[in-house]
Amino acid sequence: MERDAFALMAAAERDHWWFRGRREFIEAAITRVAPPSSARLLDAGCGSGGNLALLNRFGTVYGFEHDVDALSVARARGVGELAPGVLPTGIPFGDAAFDVIGLFDVLEHLEQPVAALSALSARLAHGGAIVLTVPANPWLWGPHDVHHQHVRRYTAATLREHVAAAGLRVEYLSYFNALLLPLAIAQRVRERLFGYRTDALMPGPFVNRALLNVWRLEAAWIPQRVLPFGLSLLAIVRASPDHRA
Repeated sequence: MERDAFALMAAAERDHWWFRGRREFIEAAITRVAPPSSARLLDAGCGSGGNLALLNRFGTVYGFEHDVDALSVARARGVGELAPGVLPTGIPFGDAAFDVIGLFDVLEHLEQPVAALSALSARLAHGGAIVLTVPANPWLWGPHDVHHQHVRRYTAATLREHVAAAGLRVEYLSYFNALLLPLAIAQRVRERLFGYRTDALMPGPFVNRALLNVWRLEAAWIPQRVLPFGLSLLAIVRASPDHRA
């Protein structure tokens, strides 16, 4: 991620409608996974740590991040055990196994997504799950993706292929952020006509609250139901039956 993009994201994570809304979807997904009360949770690519407090509600949280500045901000939050690390070859914490591994808008940045998923699969405890989110719809590719150093946007089919190639199986897969898709299309058109302007800036309180409430309408559906379209994908994946913890 470009340095200015990271700085804006770190400042916005607490209150911005997008980050708050995504945490509600993540919480719903982890609740569906139903980890044990003694769960160990790993935030793989934890960034500046905006999801650590949420994960900490479900058990003992660990996290790793390759960006030293982001890791410093995450450590300042005082939540969990954090370490430098990188996917797919530099996962820290020895041979520790985790009941839930979070991969939140990380996979789209990686040149080797299948290798990353496979490496994380090897760190799942028996019965554990990976909860992941990625941006969807390659046809929405634009300056936003370049600014955030994305390698790809996903379709549901492509994500299924990567999961299967890593020896994992999909338990749940749905698009989300569907109601705001028309707004995103309009924004992409504006970017192509008038140039890119970063979207991490905090909107006014009324707009921020309104957009968050739109997301909450969808959060009531997920992860019990599947949405056929949206700006992002949410998946719960588990090891295939022949997986050895």
